[in-house]
Amino acid sequence: MALRQTALLRLRTPLAVCVRSMGKGEPGAGAGAGGGTGGTIRDAGGAFGKREAAQEEQYFRKLEQDQLKKLKKGFQKEIQFHKEQVEAHKEAIKRHEERLQELK
Repeated sequence: MALRQTALLRLRTPLAVCVRSMGKGEPGAGAGAGGGTGGTIRDAGGAFGKREAAQEEQYFRKLEQDQLKKLKKGFQKEIQFHKEQVEAHKEAIKRHEERLQELK
């Protein structure tokens, strides 16, 4: 079981972090001015386009934070697993040393 867990931990790939960039200008300012062609509202620009761009940025920030939390939690579990393995190996070493002493 322990071997299977370590193999799974090694095969796990880290989460990719997405980096986005928009053109020149302020996001949501309209087509050709940094807002891009993200739909008719963003093409028109104005307050609704800026609001939509802000909501989109907020969504991706939250998504990135969730990914980082999952990544940190995975590393914490992996660290705990390795600490438990170290303790198990120390106990095994101690048992083997005692058996060696008995054989002398």
